[in-house]
Amino acid sequence: MALAKRNEGAKVNSDINVTPMVDVMLVLLIIFMVVTPMLQKGVSVDLAKVNNPTPMQDADKEDALVIAVMRDGKVYFGNDQIAPDQLTGKIKDKLANKGDKTVYVRADARAKFGSVVEVVDNVRAAGVDDLGLLTDQRKTAAPSAPKGGQ
Repeated sequence: MALAKRNEGAKVNSDINVTPMVDVMLVLLIIFMVVTPMLQKGVSVDLAKVNNPTPMQDADKEDALVIAVMRDGKVYFGNDQIAPDQLTGKIKDKLANKGDKTVYVRADARAKFGSVVEVVDNVRAAGVDDLGLLTDQRKTAAPSAPKGGQ
């Protein structure tokens, strides 16, 4: 009678199955693609483009006070539309229990200058010393070759 020998070591598969990892990564990619546009704080404004903007990372914080001036003259404090003359009182209320007294203004590039000045005046009347005007970096075009001819 012969002994039956089992060779269980030959059945072991040592290859790594990456299919589940790829599935998880694709799901995460889709989630980030959907959520990222919703992370913008406040209303959407077409900011003025400048060559050398000053970086203001504090404007992206949760508790930052951001005022948006739209193209048509509407003023938003956070996500709420507000009349420019009511802005002073709202800012005073928000700054009463806040250490940092910086207010950021996001003005549309085509907003009327008078609307922006009125907002800045109302913010200054609330006792704000630090006022940040948010802008975007101008995209520089590749230098063009000089036109031919001598």
